[in-house]
Amino acid sequence: MRIIAFLAGLLSSAAAAQTYPSHPVKLIVPFPAGSATDQVARLVGAELQAALKQPFVVENKAGAQGAIAAAEVAKAAPDGYTLMLTTNTPHAANPSLFRKLSYDPVKDFTPITRYGTTSFMLMVPPQFPAKNLKEFLADVRGKAGKLSAGYGSSGSQVSLAMLKQLGKLDFVEVPYKGIPQAITDTMGGSLQFTFVDMANALAQAKGGKLRGLAVTSAKRSSLAPELPAIAEELPGYEIIAWFALVGPAKLPEPIVQRLHEVNMKALAKPEVKEKFALVGTDVAPLGPAELGRFIQAEVAHWAKLVRLAGIEPE
Repeated sequence: MRIIAFLAGLLSSAAAAQTYPSHPVKLIVPFPAGSATDQVARLVGAELQAALKQPFVVENKAGAQGAIAAAEVAKAAPDGYTLMLTTNTPHAANPSLFRKLSYDPVKDFTPITRYGTTSFMLMVPPQFPAKNLKEFLADVRGKAGKLSAGYGSSGSQVSLAMLKQLGKLDFVEVPYKGIPQAITDTMGGSLQFTFVDMANALAQAKGGKLRGLAVTSAKRSSLAPELPAIAEELPGYEIIAWFALVGPAKLPEPIVQRLHEVNMKALAKPEVKEKFALVGTDVAPLGPAELGRFIQAEVAHWAKLVRLAGIEPE
């Protein structure tokens, strides 16, 4: 009887996958509209919608470094109609940034596809006195405790904290629900600098609203080759962020495979790679099993980064 029940379950899952999706899918984004994660979600959602002939509706659920969105998806029915465009913040850094989380980034989710990786850019207003990274470090050291910097994700938070630690700097760190708000306040003058995801950084630099000084990748980025890596002045400095699609735990395997196959076909298109580059992201796909192992490794990696940055969990 158990074998019959097991086979019946497999058949019903396969049948569900063949008709999936039969109605709109919610794509939960843990950061505000305009963030890099939001831009990736809208790009991905359009590809999924075109291939699967159902709307993929982006819903922004910002707050608590993505923990609010992650908790909602973790509790959702595992039917493929609530998915999450996640990042290293809710799925790798938060276990070390918070004393208590209402979700487990490994046990409570089904990994589907990693899309790509990105880095951050250190940015200042056009009138900031320092014109390059070396001058910036000297300027901040000379104004100990007098300057303010904002962050709106774990990547930008750890970027600031590591800058403070490795550069032996003293400045005030201001938290935001997302990077776009930190950008606004840096442009307005209430913040003197911030770390911006490459998607927004390239747009701000092009518009002349903010000026880039350096990038957080270990080496210079092909997206902004004129800017140095912070590691050129502060050896050992490196922060890389990533984007991936996950669903609630126990998502049926046929649905996972269907979504992953559509994602892989989309990521193979030259025009989609170009769109990812425009939002500051290098396409670097991983499948469900690889992504699962990657997330586990990233939880440990970000725990080391948070310790190195000297951040105390909230």
